Amino acid sequence: MDPEPSQAMTVNQCIEQIAQKLEAANLHYGHGAIDAQSEALWIVSKQLDLSPSEALDHLEQEFSSEQQQKAYAVADQRISTRKPLAYILGEAWLMGVPFFCSEQSIVPRSWIAELIVDGSLESWLPADGNVLDLCTGNGSLAILLALSCPDIHVSACDISLPALSVAARNIDRHGLNSQVELFDGDLWDALPEPNEDNLFDLIICNPPYVNATSMSALPAEYHAEPELALAGGDDGMDLIRRIVAQAPDYLSERGAILIEIGNEYENFKRAFPQIPAIWMEVSAGEEQVLLIQAEDLR
Repeated sequence: MDPEPSQAMTVNQCIEQIAQKLEAANLHYGHGAIDAQSEALWIVSKQLDLSPSEALDHLEQEFSSEQQQKAYAVADQRISTRKPLAYILGEAWLMGVPFFCSEQSIVPRSWIAELIVDGSLESWLPADGNVLDLCTGNGSLAILLALSCPDIHVSACDISLPALSVAARNIDRHGLNSQVELFDGDLWDALPEPNEDNLFDLIICNPPYVNATSMSALPAEYHAEPELALAGGDDGMDLIRRIVAQAPDYLSERGAILIEIGNEYENFKRAFPQIPAIWMEVSAGEEQVLLIQAEDLR
């Protein structure tokens, strides 16, 4: 039972109360928070108008009855709808950067974000280089690239116009309209015909890759997201086959393509046994993200 709104409470106490409430509801996580405690911090931080990490410096601050009421209302909505918290709050955080979020696009999350921020991709990001974010969705990876490397030009494309509207809003929010250009269309069809002047030094891609069996078993939180952004066909490789087939036409001589495949390592190996992929280490392990150099695709 929720405490009476008039009851004095610190930020930390409210976080603990909400975490217990969420824990008891048997929710699923993975849309910007890893567990009930993380989501409770996120809910409370929103009422403080702080980021979740900033809220950690205010744990002993008094949390007003009005703030308590609003926080518990969010928790109740999270439990009753089983929607990702990012959709309820209209915002998500990726690598400490805030992004507008709506059900028009997938919730911002990708292991590629770690590689952008930790500098692992610098070898493929020359000064004044051209980078493509294929299947950009909400635009978060394109934005992280632009923020990390202010001297590169970023193109970003997606087949979903609703997703691109979210991306445009995020690009504007971060003041990157002159550095990030959006394209609408089905994978490579969204882009101008490749020529020697418009090739990419790096292509990053977090495509729909969930195999059909896994799609059918996903928790409700994932079914709240656009299926178009998740489903990758029987073996999860439908779009990745098309991506790999045409990538050489769009890569510079020393370029590379970076692809997130999540839990589809075995399916990727079966689909592309001939490709000498370089597996990149991220927090989830060494089988989630791969890099292929242009010379190994030709």
